[in-house]
Amino acid sequence: MRKNHLIRLRIFLLMTAFFCWAVMVIGPAVPGLALELYVAPEGNDAWSGRSASAAADGSDGPLASLAGARDAIRRLKAQGAIAGPVKVIFRGGVYRIAEPVIFTPEDSGTASAPIIYAAQPGEKPILSGGVSITGWRKLSDRLWAAEVPAVQQGKWYFRQLFVGDRRAVPARTPNEDKKWYFSAGPVEPFPADRVRALQGDGFKTAFRFYDGEIKTWSNLEDAVLVYYHCWETSRHRIRAVDEEAKIVRLDNPSVWPMGWWGRDERYFVEAVPEALDAPGEFYLDRRSGTLRYLARDDEETFLTQDQAVAPRLEELIRLEGNPASDRPVEHIRFQGLTFAHTDWLMPESEPVAGQASADLKTAAIHCRGARHCSFERCEVVHTGGYAIWFEHGSTDNRVERCLLHDLGGGGVRIGETRLPAEEALHTQRNEVADCTILKGGKVFHGAVGVWIGKSSYNHIHHNEIAHLYYTGVSVGWTWGYDPSEAHHNIIEFNHIHHLGAGHLSDMGGVYTLGVSPGTRVNNNHIHDIWAYSYGGWGLYTDEGSTGIVLENNIVHHVKDGCFHQHYGRENILHNNIFAFSATCGQLRRTREEPHSSFTLERNIVYFDQAELFCGNWGNDRFVLNRNCYWNAAGKPIVFPGNRTFAEWQAAGHDRESIIADPRFVDPHGGDFHLRNDSPALQLGFQPLDAAQAGPTPEK
Repeated sequence: MRKNHLIRLRIFLLMTAFFCWAVMVIGPAVPGLALELYVAPEGNDAWSGRSASAAADGSDGPLASLAGARDAIRRLKAQGAIAGPVKVIFRGGVYRIAEPVIFTPEDSGTASAPIIYAAQPGEKPILSGGVSITGWRKLSDRLWAAEVPAVQQGKWYFRQLFVGDRRAVPARTPNEDKKWYFSAGPVEPFPADRVRALQGDGFKTAFRFYDGEIKTWSNLEDAVLVYYHCWETSRHRIRAVDEEAKIVRLDNPSVWPMGWWGRDERYFVEAVPEALDAPGEFYLDRRSGTLRYLARDDEETFLTQDQAVAPRLEELIRLEGNPASDRPVEHIRFQGLTFAHTDWLMPESEPVAGQASADLKTAAIHCRGARHCSFERCEVVHTGGYAIWFEHGSTDNRVERCLLHDLGGGGVRIGETRLPAEEALHTQRNEVADCTILKGGKVFHGAVGVWIGKSSYNHIHHNEIAHLYYTGVSVGWTWGYDPSEAHHNIIEFNHIHHLGAGHLSDMGGVYTLGVSPGTRVNNNHIHDIWAYSYGGWGLYTDEGSTGIVLENNIVHHVKDGCFHQHYGRENILHNNIFAFSATCGQLRRTREEPHSSFTLERNIVYFDQAELFCGNWGNDRFVLNRNCYWNAAGKPIVFPGNRTFAEWQAAGHDRESIIADPRFVDPHGGDFHLRNDSPALQLGFQPLDAAQAGPTPEK
């Protein structure tokens, strides 16, 4: 409880600071505004929008919506009435969006005459894809109910509810405090050739459960089973339950066979009426249209004041350009706006289980064919999936000083899992800077803070990314040594922390894949990465990671290795601090290959538990030198092959390295500044300052 309170307090303080920014002038100066329009909750889209307030006779005044402002600009353009920049100013209040607002090439600005949609300084306009649930009646001490006619009529069904500023929990078993049940394994033993189990859906749509955990509930058609597969979770509709045989059968398959990961596999079931038994849970009955909610202690006011919101959209805005015909959506800026309340739809038969939740097809803000567009000091909150997605030829866009939190998925997606054939459709040169991305993966646990797929030349810097269940930043989407379409990506000065929370495995602070020349992972501060079983690494160069420079990072207090390379080639690790991996070792190498795995020079490795090295270091295909190693527990350091330091050096490794206390100021307190007499300085180590990572202070 104390931890949740501290997280809520932290988010409150962040939001307070965030909206103080809006008091200042928003974004770069735009000289010579040609036109200012106004939007207000009490406005009218039939008015001109030229005035901030309504005329006394009701003949004119502000517009009422984002779509109305877009359309007003379209009309003025058609009349040739715009010759310079346009700024649309939104007054504070809630703007309900009934359908996604789509911007097309005709809505574009130019470099010298951008179109700007901005908040009135000091005010908070909220563009919401939700509907207030009204007419609540109290059934008992905590239990409330409301009728939702559109649900009963078959016109609407929602899977999320937000009460006040909190996300409600779809009634689930077991409750959140117990986290999950454990799978009893596959229905049938896997064949001797286990790879056959990966083919087809035979092992992907059923598993065994333990007595009494899954039942023939009254609404199996709406219940959702969430299953953990090591580094991802899958979501399933339940087809049938055999309580006697203890077998559950599912409609849509998972990516991995049920039981593939053995004892690590867990699950829970949500949207079950019989499981409505914990404060903060809700259940929506599709047949009757009745919504029931078991309120927390302080939520009665929210219900009586119509502050319970259910989302009805998956996307709020979409920038839809046509880059193949050189007709992008370009030079549109969104400044100081809040985008809130999106849902997710449960597919009938498709898998919902991709790594990094990269199979999601929507985002609250979805940009296709966008160029030179920006989101500045915006907030995205209470989503069903990712907050922002750039794809399909989106280039040179920017997300700056945005607050993305309480996310069903992750923060920002860049690119696709498959590269389009036409070069004009390649997504590249996008920037995410000075953003705060918190509390993601609430629906899709494997979602990532910032995900870069098949995309190059992107710059991710000075962000804070925390409290997700999987990886902080994921770069690349090619397994092995085939040519990769993700290169020259820069990940630097990010503060990445408190990931995993013991939910998923095989995850890290920064995760890379594939051949990535020009990609750099520099000056990041990464800590408190905690996996369920294996993993929980700080820097994780996974399958085929090649040509990546990882430099000047501070990585500490992780579960299973500050640095781990599964397999890769010729990566470079310079001037990093690695400290306090809890299990296995501080530096982990998994696959031995005939080429050089990496060069690890001029680093400091400091620990007081586990070992220095773990994994496979037998073939000597790596370069280690000028490093400073220290076991603060006072125990001797054992090198691979059970060798002493002298024997290790005699084999050609670490010949100029030292075993010595680097003399940090307060490593257990997280202060990794070096004292002036640090022996690491004699190796050429350049001092690092963790305070340089994360969002930069406002000037």
